[in-house]
Amino acid sequence: MMRLVLAAAIFLPVATPEKEPQPETYEAAYKTIVKSGQPMVVMIGADWCGPCQAMRRHILPELRKRRCFGKIAFARVDVDQEAALAKRLTGGGPVPQLIMFRKTKNGWVRRKLIGKQSVEVVEKFVEQGLALDATDRQAAEGRLATLPNTKTTE
Repeated sequence: MMRLVLAAAIFLPVATPEKEPQPETYEAAYKTIVKSGQPMVVMIGADWCGPCQAMRRHILPELRKRRCFGKIAFARVDVDQEAALAKRLTGGGPVPQLIMFRKTKNGWVRRKLIGKQSVEVVEKFVEQGLALDATDRQAAEGRLATLPNTKTTE
């Protein structure tokens, strides 16, 4: 009997819970964007918030699978653990919120989504932000490229 139990244990697939990636901190994402100038998306949520948990457990993993966050820095902020930061980011507004920051010639601009969103809506939100970022960068490069040549005298 013991052999049967051991044999079954060896051949039964072991169900391991899917590991959630380590949460990205705001501090780490901020350092990345200051160095690189790339956009950043921050999800502000809470453990007690059902829509926040749905976003964290279902939407974010699917977005990671689709490599939606490949060209941005991403961070999560918990309103209970980082209350002051969450309030600064949301203005005390509802959660969940996704906020995208991108650097422009006039400084950092932000866009946001409030409430639980579908994978497609968040993906479009990020893609639109990246497109705006690319347009801003091309415009800045174009302005630099069109500067008149200056002659220097020695």
